[in-house]
Parts: sequence; structure tokens; C-alpha cells
Amino acid sequence: MEIDEKRLTDDYGREIRSLRFSLTSRCTLNCIYCHHEGDRVRVRVRAIAGREDKGKDSDENKDEISAELVIAIARAASDHFGIRKIKITGGEPLMRTDLAEILQGMRAFEYDISLTTNGIFLKDYAADLAEAGLDRVNISLDSLKEERYDFITRTKKNLPRVIDGIYSAIDAGLTPIKLNMVILKTINDDEIADMIRFVRECNRRCGGRDAVILQLIELMPLFNSASTMHLLQHKYKYKPDFDKIEAELELQAAVIETRRLHRRKKYFVDGIEVEVVHPIDNTVFCANCSRLRITSEGKLKGCLLRDDNLIQVESTEEGHIVNQLKEAMKYRESFFTFSTK
Repeated sequence: MEIDEKRLTDDYGREIRSLRFSLTSRCTLNCIYCHHEGDRVRVRVRAIAGREDKGKDSDENKDEISAELVIAIARAASDHFGIRKIKITGGEPLMRTDLAEILQGMRAFEYDISLTTNGIFLKDYAADLAEAGLDRVNISLDSLKEERYDFITRTKKNLPRVIDGIYSAIDAGLTPIKLNMVILKTINDDEIADMIRFVRECNRRCGGRDAVILQLIELMPLFNSASTMHLLQHKYKYKPDFDKIEAELELQAAVIETRRLHRRKKYFVDGIEVEVVHPIDNTVFCANCSRLRITSEGKLKGCLLRDDNLIQVESTEEGHIVNQLKEAMKYRESFFTFSTK
């Protein structure tokens, strides 16, 4: 395949415009729906009360991608292919004690660095991360009711920490914040109105400006995720009626917009932006995909839903990274079929 030397482009004509780094498989939560960023091999997830400050040679993180390799991949992608947008994920990325170092290392050549977190550590680290170069955060918040939150995350007494983390992120200027709410039938599908009210309260905290956006996310079944397979075996027990949810939003919305990327609709309800994320059976989701993932083990992954497309990056040497980025384009297949016409 002929590769565009200025842009990374796959056989479908899809140009890579952003990188998504999973820095760790470790997490403080154990959510019932978690797809673990599509990684095949996982570290056992444990509920942890505080942040772990383990050395680089510890058993749990010895195979994690190094800060040096993260920065080197980001730099090569930026210098050679014009990719200057980064998303950092986990597991829980704030469990990496070198996270600030990673942010500082890539800040000079990236114009947009965001991070997805469960929010538990944000109260303590939001200001430091903003100073290190982080632009904004996505925060997982599936329920405002403590008992439900505990059930979904399979932990205890973490919801107040997350709420405090959201407020700290607002105060640190890590905005616009996107609150990610995975909708689960019979568990939290009756809380959308409550979540909209909470977002309104958050925006009032910063003078009424639109600092927080609500994202309603459809459950994504990945066939290498034991937790989600459990849900599927129960005949979509927790799968809500998204058509009904969107119909109700449409009745309430003053304005409705559609993002080209992934065909996502945005509903503006009483001044609050509510974005609906439909990844399932959505051919446009694949047709407009512009993201390349890097696993916590330093492998390039062209598609979240596939495991037959991994390319290992074995060195921080610039030429090697450039070659591996090009190689990854040869294995970047679409999961859902779509037309390029």
C-alpha cells in the first residue's frame, strides 16, 4: 500500500488525526461494563482507596509503556504526520506517578491534550495536571446515587471523591469537561434529568459558562471483555432503548446538531449540551474514524474492536517509530462495514 508521507492514511482513505494512549491497565474501579480499551491481556483490577506510588519495577506496572516511549511516539507522529491531538486513558491514567512528566514532555508539540479519568484522584491532582499541560478531561460518572454508583463500579464510597474531583477540574480550568454516563437499563436510565440538573449546577459554579457537557453513552459489547460478555449472555438485560431516550431529548431540545465524526447528535436542553454516543452498529462510526490507539504495552492498535491488528513499538528511535506507524496503516481494518462512496 502506498503511504502518504505527510499524513497517515489507511486503505479506506481514513486519515489519522489523533492518538489515544492507554497508559496503564490498573484502575481503582471495576465497572461492570468496562471494555479495558480493547486490550487483550489485563492486569487484575482492584479497588484501591488511595493512589499507588509504586516504582517502575513493581509487578503490576513493569510491562507498562514508558514515559519515554509515549513522548517519542507522540513527537514522531507530530513531526512526520501532523498529528497534534492526544487523548490519554487507562485503566486509570492518574495511577501513573509520571503522568505530569508525560504531559510536560509532549506539550511543546501537541496543541490538544485531553484525558479520560474516573475522577477519584482529581481533587488532589487537577491543578498540577493543568500546570503540566493538560487541556481538558472526560470524567466517568454513571450515577449520582451512591448505592447505584457502588453497584456499577463494584466499589464503596467513591462517589463523593468523584464529585469533588469534578469541582477541582472546573476550578483548574480543565474544560470543557465531558461527563461520560454509560446508560444501563433498570440501573441508571432514569437519572438523565438529574444529571442534566447536575451539569447546570456545575456550569453555575464557573459563572454560567458551558464548562461541562453531558455525554450519554451506549453500552459497547467487546467480545474480549468478560464483564460485557456477562451482560450479553443475559440478553441485553442492561441495554436501554436509545431511540426512546433520543426522542425524549428531541422534544426538550431547543437546538439539535449532528457531529460529522461518528454521527453523534447533540441536544441543547435548557442551555445544557447533551451528546449521544452511539458506537454500536453505526457504520459512520467506523467510516469517520480518525484515531490510532496505543495500548498500555506499547502496541499500535488500529481498531478498538479488533485484536488482529497490533503492531509492537520496540524502541524510542525516531525512524523505527515512523516505520511502525506506517506499518500499522496496513492492518487498519474496519470493524463495521461501510461504503467509501
